[in-house]
Amino acid sequence: MKRRFLFLISTYFLFVFLFVMQKPLFMLHYYDLFAEVSLGEWWKVIIHGLPLDFSLAGYLTIIPGLLTIASVWNAGKWLRRTLMVYYIFIAILLSAIFVLDVNLYEYWGFRLDTTPFFYFFSSPTDAFASTGVGIAIKNILLWCAYGIFLFFAFMAPQLWLRGLKTPFHRLYPGLLFLVLTGLLFIPIRGGFTVSTMNTGKVYFSDTQTLNHAAINPAFSLMESFSRQANFDQQYRFMEPEKADEIFLEITDAVPADSIPQLFTIKQPNVIFIVLESFSSYLMESLGGEAIAVEVDSMAREGILFTNFYANSFRTDRGLVSIFSGYPAQPTTSIMKYSRKTQNLPSIPRSLKSAGYTPYYYYGGDADFTNMRSYLISMGIEDIVCDKNFPASQRLSKWGAHDEVVFNRLIEDMKKDEFKEPFCIALQTSSSHEPFEVPYRKFENNKVNAFAYADSCTGEFIREFKQLPLWKESVVVLVPDHLGAYPENINNQSAERYRIPLIITGGAVKEPMQIDSYGSQIDIAATLLYQLGIPHDEFTFSKNLLNPASPKFGYFTSPNFFGMITPENEFVYDCDADQILINSGTMPGMNDEKGKALLQKLYDDLATR
Repeated sequence: MKRRFLFLISTYFLFVFLFVMQKPLFMLHYYDLFAEVSLGEWWKVIIHGLPLDFSLAGYLTIIPGLLTIASVWNAGKWLRRTLMVYYIFIAILLSAIFVLDVNLYEYWGFRLDTTPFFYFFSSPTDAFASTGVGIAIKNILLWCAYGIFLFFAFMAPQLWLRGLKTPFHRLYPGLLFLVLTGLLFIPIRGGFTVSTMNTGKVYFSDTQTLNHAAINPAFSLMESFSRQANFDQQYRFMEPEKADEIFLEITDAVPADSIPQLFTIKQPNVIFIVLESFSSYLMESLGGEAIAVEVDSMAREGILFTNFYANSFRTDRGLVSIFSGYPAQPTTSIMKYSRKTQNLPSIPRSLKSAGYTPYYYYGGDADFTNMRSYLISMGIEDIVCDKNFPASQRLSKWGAHDEVVFNRLIEDMKKDEFKEPFCIALQTSSSHEPFEVPYRKFENNKVNAFAYADSCTGEFIREFKQLPLWKESVVVLVPDHLGAYPENINNQSAERYRIPLIITGGAVKEPMQIDSYGSQIDIAATLLYQLGIPHDEFTFSKNLLNPASPKFGYFTSPNFFGMITPENEFVYDCDADQILINSGTMPGMNDEKGKALLQKLYDDLATR
């Protein structure tokens, strides 16, 4: 009995030890982020991260615990063989999670969740497009090496099982190990309090990178899987009646004054250009650098919204915000659920009901992240994607470079391929990792990729202006999500999410700047009102030109949400249940508003 007890205890604490050691390894890998951190804070990362380590170790020790109970009745060779199979599986899984998490944190700024699996299973080719072959091989080797190390580490406690015999008296030892295995639910649950274990329990610092370092990535992933359902039980900040009341205050209002008309004709053609990863920092007109000079020129010739924000950090979330006026969700992507996206409102479908014909152009895989399913549910049946370009033109890791896609669109326009009025959406992809483009203007590859995408956009607009269609069209330029440049911005700050929204085209009355605060979800109500098309079904969208409507930008990312108004920037970490940013002339004014919006979003998500 003693050796069984030592096996079980050593197995549990071995798991804990290995999880603890992952934290300094993670911090050493990102040493630049933690270079100024004191030794005391390194120690705090380990101490505060222990609850998740204890919890996950409890989960992983249940199987060895049950096998220990079974060994009381039969202590044959089957025991060690079964444990070996279990440890091989766990070693492969944990090593893959750790290596994947370490590599993705650089790009996403949060610990591992279910997001990469959604990308991988929808299109493995595109999921790996951001990495080079060398990086992929290096990570596979690291995965194998770490997995082998874990396996041999897991085998160590089995030394206590050598020569193990079936005891003569079995009931007492069996009950004892049943109780010990049952006690694992204490660390699994996180004690005896009302709240169960969650990643927020390890948060201890005002510095988010320290909190992130304390998180166990395997636990984070497991928790993320648990959040893919029961949406009506997530983010319960207040009573439903209060959330309803506050939500009414922050939705679109009946116009109290006249709203200016931006276009010269009633039903112009509408062309969306969705710019991959662009930000306000690329444009001098928004206080940035002279990188996207062509787009900057369009901003001066057309209508520029100067206080505009992305709703999230990835394309699948951003597209839904743009075309459905639907806020991004911190714990999931609604694009995963085809049965839900088919019930969303959509700008193309609204335009289609008003006589428009919708089209979509994209140089990549339209099946990536269920995009095709979403586009079709939006009412778009004519989709040009990577498969519509010859192999000789698919030279980007994402498919066809932006130049090729823009050329295809302008040629189709010259051939009079479109039935007017039309709605065309073109999604760029060249300004995405790995930022490899057939163009050289800047030494920095990332900056150079943005300059390339900008030049392609500018050349398209120049050619478009030569066509008769120009005078009958408006062009809406908007990034798909937060900008990828510059890199040194706080991921939780609203500045990280500030992007341009530009409306240009021959049917635009006159250049102007609009300073109203808004985000991607507000494009629907703003544009459809200008076209004289009802937008009541876009519950979360508000008309940026309506003086009676509230003015705010809203954004979410895993773990937090943010709301910014002229008076206040408020950012809230939902996992840690703490305020990250609360600044401005009226601190705290967006607290309940932001929470009510998120709560109502998940109510709506549950019923779609």
